[in-house]
Amino acid sequence: MTERPMQAQDKLAFLLALVPYLMDHEQVTVAETAAHFNVPEEQIRDAVRLIAVSGIPGETQQYQHGDLFDIAWDAFEDRDEIVLTHMVAIDDSPRFSAREAAALIAGLQYLSALPENANRDAIGTLMAKLTRGASAAPSQVAVAGSESDGALKIIRDAVVSGTQVEFGYLSSRGEYERRRVDPLRVESVDQDWYLRGWCHLRQAVRTFRLDRMSELTGTQDPITYRPTDVVLPETLFEGSADDLTVKIEVSASALVLISDYIPAGTSIQEKDGYVTTDLRVAHYHGLKRLVCGLSGVLTVIEPAGARKAVADWASAGLARYDS
Repeated sequence: MTERPMQAQDKLAFLLALVPYLMDHEQVTVAETAAHFNVPEEQIRDAVRLIAVSGIPGETQQYQHGDLFDIAWDAFEDRDEIVLTHMVAIDDSPRFSAREAAALIAGLQYLSALPENANRDAIGTLMAKLTRGASAAPSQVAVAGSESDGALKIIRDAVVSGTQVEFGYLSSRGEYERRRVDPLRVESVDQDWYLRGWCHLRQAVRTFRLDRMSELTGTQDPITYRPTDVVLPETLFEGSADDLTVKIEVSASALVLISDYIPAGTSIQEKDGYVTTDLRVAHYHGLKRLVCGLSGVLTVIEPAGARKAVADWASAGLARYDS
């Protein structure tokens, strides 16, 4: 069958895709490029010759040498290699600043730590593009490691291999149990990492904090449930019948930070920039951590036991300074 000749619009789309590809690869053969675009090699050669006589007119409104793309002709004609040596127009487009590129690279490093991004080739390629495409060399940044890094690696390996993990878990109520889990998703809230997975002990989806795990190991047993097999709740923290209800007052601007702890349908009353509502917590120990994170912004109103637990915890912390 004779291939249909490219129309003008198709040729333009092809060239617009080819130029960034050549820029990203710096040095690439005609054969590799043809394979990437699934076109004949001679079509690539013709396109490269066209690119080499393309550009924009300079201040004289005439096409001078510096106004055109250029390639390494010896490499092209002798070794069938494509190397762009001069680029116009595209180089003049706005670029990320060094600080912007560094921030994006740091974010990508964070994403590469997540188990669902275990195949990090695409992220690595994007980080390299950001480094090359910034207006100046980005600062050398790195996402600080944490005590959960070892656990994240074990979970990541389990996700890649499709196998279960097993660990000892200390709940917020101080109860210790051995758990076997199909890892489904890992999420972070501030400095804390959480594993969401199908718990074979509870026969339901559960959330586990990584720093409460002990003796975490991967197994050879295949997972029973995959992320597509179960419905993961939209919120990270799900309530249970044993949860405790606490009335609090919090700055209205900080309400979004505790929205996961507010049961659906709970009354929210706002006055003078503060909100009064109810929170659902598994244990007063978890409430203490929450209040600590919002010190000066959140106040526990009732019950008395919750107020006492927070006050005693704060007093104990203050006493350590005195000693």
